[in-house]
Amino acid sequence: MPAKPKPKSNPMPKFTPAPEALVSQFNAIIKGLPEIEQRQMFGYPCAFIRGQMFVGVFHDRLMLRLSEADRKKFLQQKGAKLFEPVPGRVMKEYVELPPDVLTSASKLTEWLKRGLEYVQKLPPKAKKSKAAKKK
Repeated sequence: MPAKPKPKSNPMPKFTPAPEALVSQFNAIIKGLPEIEQRQMFGYPCAFIRGQMFVGVFHDRLMLRLSEADRKKFLQQKGAKLFEPVPGRVMKEYVELPPDVLTSASKLTEWLKRGLEYVQKLPPKAKKSKAAKKK
């Protein structure tokens, strides 16, 4: 009898459009920030600084890159969690902003400032050459 195929443990989620209100909020928070390059990741808007991802939209969530110390502090808040684009696949250095942060201008500004300071200290990420992209 042939062996049964293993079920996929972490299927990719279906990509649904982000809520317009969240995209508008994302655009407002990155407007005027220094060195920002806006790009798409999985079809969602994200902001990069010198090639390093800083903040982005994913489905109906906003994710932010933080230093290890800031992540530890951030995760102590109610509803805060690590960013997990696919179940079981945590994205290193990123957190998901809970509703109470998204709805508080002061909290959102504080965490964005911390994330921005961290990403600005990272070395620039080298762009892949066209030959490397084709491989």
